[in-house]
Amino acid sequence: MNTTAFVFPGQGSQRVGMGRALVERRPELLDSYYRVADEILGLPLTELCFEGPADELRAMPVTQPAVFLTSVVAHEVLRGHGVVPGFVAGHSLGEFAAMVAAGVLDWTDGLRLVRLRGELMDSVNRSVPGCLGAVVGLVLADVEDLCVRAAADTGEVVEIANHNHHRQVVVSGQRGGVARLLALAERAGAERVLTLDIGGPAHCSLLSGIEEEFGQAIEGTALRDPELPVLSAVTAAPVRTAQEAATCLRRQFTSRVLWTDTVEALAAAGADRFVEVGPGKALSVLCGRLCPEAEVHRTGDAERLDRAVEALGARECRGAWAG
Repeated sequence: MNTTAFVFPGQGSQRVGMGRALVERRPELLDSYYRVADEILGLPLTELCFEGPADELRAMPVTQPAVFLTSVVAHEVLRGHGVVPGFVAGHSLGEFAAMVAAGVLDWTDGLRLVRLRGELMDSVNRSVPGCLGAVVGLVLADVEDLCVRAAADTGEVVEIANHNHHRQVVVSGQRGGVARLLALAERAGAERVLTLDIGGPAHCSLLSGIEEEFGQAIEGTALRDPELPVLSAVTAAPVRTAQEAATCLRRQFTSRVLWTDTVEALAAAGADRFVEVGPGKALSVLCGRLCPEAEVHRTGDAERLDRAVEALGARECRGAWAG
């Protein structure tokens, strides 16, 4: 059986204008989602998504609910066309949208949580400025060794944040530690190194101090057992209960994103079509590289979403975990 996996993007996929074309096609989404989000958060999220400015949209307390909302709306459009995934997964922030798609979380509760998540991460960055850096062309074990060297050289935190592909690794930590790591990686033969414009550290021990507050917010939120298979990129394993979902969402702050393992687990379970649900193209590119025989689709604008719906035949694409 062919099965489709919906994958939801994280921070860094935002762009001014995201979601606007979908609302132009389906104006009712403005009142049912965007205006509701504006009221819940008390900020002009709709205007920031559609019009910017880019600098304000890039701020973590804005970016995170903006990307989440855009992904939730894209999923609603797909669902309205009768396209139902067999599996869902999300990259970092995207895991919240995946939980909404799986029926674990109401979208309004998810919106509140990701707003708090962005605020807490931003507070860490203001007290201990940090960043993310990408290393292309080295395997994970080599980058792990270089993190140890960079931390010893600088006395600063630098750790693995994302394992996106067999030869694409993202590191996180304090600015000096990340800069040293990138220099060491370049000397070690990396094809490319760069600092990512994310706005602070993520998925590293610098964020351990905010886990408890966020955990309390999750405990105060109604979560349900998944209605369809959802894979957490924290564990690269299925989430089967509401409690497991809560644990994974809380652990995101300090756990690395196991995206390579997650996509390979989806493929092993039968997924041979990947749809990136939300803005950007990073996940569709990664899924295409990790699973070159799979179909890959994007939904970042109305035209690509139309093509995805046509390719999927607007039919249900359910799957099940083996065993």
